[in-house]
Amino acid sequence: MRRVHSTIALAAVLLAGCGGESHQDLRAWMAEQGKGARGRLEPIPQIKPYEPFAYNAFDLPDPFKPRKIEPAKGGSKLAPDLARRREPLESFPLESLTMVGTLERNKSVFALVRTPEKDIYQVRAGNYMGQDYGVIVGISDTDIKLRELVQDGAGDWTERTSSLQLQQPDQNRQQGSRR
Repeated sequence: MRRVHSTIALAAVLLAGCGGESHQDLRAWMAEQGKGARGRLEPIPQIKPYEPFAYNAFDLPDPFKPRKIEPAKGGSKLAPDLARRREPLESFPLESLTMVGTLERNKSVFALVRTPEKDIYQVRAGNYMGQDYGVIVGISDTDIKLRELVQDGAGDWTERTSSLQLQQPDQNRQQGSRR
């Protein structure tokens, strides 16, 4: 038992001797480095007094709430007849239809139009085709001229002209052109 106490006492004396002078060189270096260092603090900025903002736009429409665009009062004279029965070629986009030829019968000119399903339709002036309420206004040997009605961003109907060009035998695909 006495041997255990003497071992503990010896360990305590050894530990006490280690802490004194071993870091003296580190303390000297720190003192030398800190001689010329002087900290400078910026002054605290002045706080401006709070000025409340008066919001007076409670009666204006909320810009984050979705709204339906309302057409102008009185209606547009160009609006399509939505009650009219739609023709078969109106279910296809104009760009997917192809003019493949013309026929003339009893002094009336007809155009032959191919759909993406490879069906052929016979059309004449006054027939409708394309998804923008396009009515055929003229047929020549090389193209079909259409008048389409499209809705602009304000909800008004505007008129535009389009044409469907005759597909040449060496062309794989013909697209409609719009002006």
